[in-house]
Amino acid sequence: MTSQVQLDAGVVTRCRRRVHLEHDPAMRDAPTLPPDPTGRQRKADATDHRRAVAAALGRVVGSELVEVPQDVPSADRERVTAAAMRAGVRFIWGAALPRDPLGGRRGGIDLLVKDTTGYVPVLVVRHKVSDPGQGARTSPLSHPLPGGARVDPLRKVRPQPRDQLRLAHAQRQLQAAGHAARGRATGGVVGMDADVVVWHDLEAPNWPGGRTALAEYDSRFADRLAVAAAAATGAQPLARPSRIVECRSCPWWPVCEGDLRTARDVSLVVRGEDAVALRGAGVATVDDLALLDPAEPVVPLVGMLHADAVVLARAWLRDLTVVRRVPSMDVPRADVEVDVDMESFGDLGAYMWGCLLSGADVGEEHGYRAFATWDPLPCDDEARSFAEFWGWLTDVRLRARARGLTFRAYCYNELAENRWLLGSAQRFKGRPGIPTVAQVREFISSDAWVDLFGIVQQQFLCAHGKGLKTIAPVAGFTWRDPEAGGENSMRWYRDAVGMDGRPPDPDQARRLLEYNEDDVRATHTLRDWMTSDAMDDLPFAGDL
Repeated sequence: MTSQVQLDAGVVTRCRRRVHLEHDPAMRDAPTLPPDPTGRQRKADATDHRRAVAAALGRVVGSELVEVPQDVPSADRERVTAAAMRAGVRFIWGAALPRDPLGGRRGGIDLLVKDTTGYVPVLVVRHKVSDPGQGARTSPLSHPLPGGARVDPLRKVRPQPRDQLRLAHAQRQLQAAGHAARGRATGGVVGMDADVVVWHDLEAPNWPGGRTALAEYDSRFADRLAVAAAAATGAQPLARPSRIVECRSCPWWPVCEGDLRTARDVSLVVRGEDAVALRGAGVATVDDLALLDPAEPVVPLVGMLHADAVVLARAWLRDLTVVRRVPSMDVPRADVEVDVDMESFGDLGAYMWGCLLSGADVGEEHGYRAFATWDPLPCDDEARSFAEFWGWLTDVRLRARARGLTFRAYCYNELAENRWLLGSAQRFKGRPGIPTVAQVREFISSDAWVDLFGIVQQQFLCAHGKGLKTIAPVAGFTWRDPEAGGENSMRWYRDAVGMDGRPPDPDQARRLLEYNEDDVRATHTLRDWMTSDAMDDLPFAGDL
């Protein structure tokens, strides 16, 4: 029996409610968010990366590579792909796989490679697919065939579940069309480095519970197919709105937010599986949750403590952004303080280290300074800017110590800063002014390095999130740029360094410097507020 709907590979990692809304005829004119510029840029970057990989492969395999035209209707692309497979073309780029009307599948794959018995799918992505280590099965891009794979002594697989599920979708399409290679299902991925193909055994039991990638895909796809079919035919919906992490970037959020607020849904306070568990116990609304006894859990929660969930519900009903979890705040302070904020561009590098010096005099001018490179990343000048930052920070620490003064440096969510502190020391090892990895580890594990995000997490309950852009305004801080945010800064950076072939834009570089300065001033303001008498006026969770 032919399926009512046909879905692409993206549905298996997409919210179930979004799948419903995308296939509900009643939602065709519903208000949705426009595509954000950063998301569009990521797609454009991914397209450019695929073109670069196609060109590199074409230089190696020459006439053995056939490209399917991309500027023609999808039905024509499917016919060209099918004809190329019937003809036994060895490498097919930009394949539009034949639709699977019985299975409800449609979509394509970046590259099909032919072994002795059929075709194997290869995905090209603009993210890392391996890490330093060993054990990944790889073959060089010049020989992108699973038969040429070997155990790589320098790479281990970086888990990328989405990639494997997309390969599984293509594998099922190839099987339905009768063109899949025989034997164990295999798929390859070419990542950001574009030097090797990392091969995945899609039938290996390396998913949670001993499942395989194919089994996980089959289960998810069957579920999404049922959700979409119910929506398309007007049947009882199989997916109801519930707030999850992905809601922040979903175009359908205005629709779901309106429904959730009207229902006062419990997921407005607790997300994901915790909301599902509470609804299953009859706690469907924020009001229901607020009425519970904080000391008597009704179901186990994984995202937060039951008592915290109840207090957050009560704070939400009072429109409180922040409440104190503790009677008195404990924020480490020092005689000499430096606020630090790093700016990076994806996985390419860290182009700026911004610092705000305050406190006692150590012979350095107080205020903001930035150590930056405006050469497009990745670049050698990044080593220079990082070395200057580290040298200045170390000098301030030593000056404070020489004067008998205490010193602390602060950031907001150390995961990002620590990643690039360690990564920069590793990448630029041996260059002038670059610290050793051991020196960086000593610093980030010491009392001198303080993560304000961790303190906020421990000592506050936040009804609307714990991000700096949410918490700092409660302390009275405002960013000068109304569009300030990490996603937008990626776009500004591209313009600042002329990454898209245009001349570098100094106005965007100044915008980034101002944005970075505001970030470090925000952490400084937040720290001062948390150690001020203003805490006496902030509601205490125990009183709620």
